[in-house]
Amino acid sequence: MSDVDVSAIGADRVVLSQRGVLTSFAWLSLRNGLLNLITLTLYRFWGKTEVRRRLWATTYLNDEAFEYTGRGVELFVGFLLALVVIALPFLCIIFGAQFLGPGMAMLVILPAYLFLFFIAGLGRFTAFRYLATRTAWRGVRFHMRGTARSFGLAWMGYALLSGITFGWFWPAADRRLAGRLWDGLSFGDRDFQFRIDDARREPVYGAYALSWVLGVVGYIAFIGVIFAAVYPQMKANAGSGAPPVITLREMITIYSAAGGLALFYAVALSPFHAAMLRSIVTGIGFQDVRFRLRLRWFDMAGLTVSNIVLLTVSLGLLMPFVEARTRKFLISRLETTGEFDMSAIGQAQGLRPRTGEGLADAFGIATI
Repeated sequence: MSDVDVSAIGADRVVLSQRGVLTSFAWLSLRNGLLNLITLTLYRFWGKTEVRRRLWATTYLNDEAFEYTGRGVELFVGFLLALVVIALPFLCIIFGAQFLGPGMAMLVILPAYLFLFFIAGLGRFTAFRYLATRTAWRGVRFHMRGTARSFGLAWMGYALLSGITFGWFWPAADRRLAGRLWDGLSFGDRDFQFRIDDARREPVYGAYALSWVLGVVGYIAFIGVIFAAVYPQMKANAGSGAPPVITLREMITIYSAAGGLALFYAVALSPFHAAMLRSIVTGIGFQDVRFRLRLRWFDMAGLTVSNIVLLTVSLGLLMPFVEARTRKFLISRLETTGEFDMSAIGQAQGLRPRTGEGLADAFGIATI
C-alpha cells in the first residue's frame, strides 16, 4: 500500500488494509455449512450476514474498521419477495407457454428471456445498493443514488448489443455499468466520482481479444472431446437406428472435460478480468483520492483456479474462506494517492432499502 505525504491542514491520507485471519474464516465456513445442512439451507441468510460482519470488521481504513449493519432477516424477506413477485410468475409463464403452439410460444418465451437480462441488471444494482447502505465507517453510512429500473434497462440494452457483436461490446458495457454504480455512491454527504476517461487509460481490449480467442479454442476442443467420446457409440448404433447409450466411461470423460474446460476458462479469462478490474479501479475517485490496482493476469489466474479447486473439493462449504482470501488478495494490491478531510463529512440523507438483495439471491446473481 502506498503512503501519501499529507501537507494540507485537516486532510487525511487513505490507507486500506485487510487484517482478517483466514483460518478463522475456515472454521466459520464449516460452522455455516453444518447449520445450512441442519436447516435445509435456510440458515444461509444469517450465515451470509455473519460472514459479511466479520469481513467488514477486519477491513480497516486508517486503522479504523468498517461496520456492516445488515441483518439476516432482511436477506430472507428480500429473497421471499423476489421469489413470489418475480421468480414464480416467470416460471409459470415459461411452463404455460409449453401448451401453446410453436409460434405463440416463441412470442411469449422470447420476451420472457429478454426480461431475464433486465432482472440481472436489477439484481446487480439492488445488491450493490444494499451492501452500500449497510456499510458504515466511524458511524457515517454509505448512500446510493440512482434507480434499479434504469440500471436494469441499461444492462439489458448492453447485453443485447454485446450479443449482436459476438461479445465485443461487453468490455465497453462492463466499464459503463461499473461507472453507473460507482458514480452513484456517496460516503456521508460526499459523492464518489467515476471518471470514464481515466478508466479508459487502462487498456482492456487487447486482453479481451486474447481471452475471447482462447475461449473459442477451448470450447472447440471441449466439443471435440465430447464428440470423440460418443462417436463410437453413434457409429455402432447407426445401422440399428437405436439411440446411443452413454456408458460410465463416457460420462467420466464428459465430466472430466467439463471440469478441465472450467479450469481452462479460469485461466483464459484472467487477462480480461484483471485488465477490467484495473480499469474500473483507476476510474474510481473520492474527493482528491484516486485508486490504482496492481493486478497481473497470472495473479488473477492463480487466485481464480485455487478458489475453484477449494470450492470443488469442499462442495462449496469453504465459500466464506474464499471470500475472505479474495478480499485480502485484492486489498493488498490496492494503492491510493491523495487525501481528504474526514472531519468535514456529514451523515447522508435518504431512506435505506428495508429488505436485502432478494433478486440477486433468488436468481443466483453473485453479489459484489
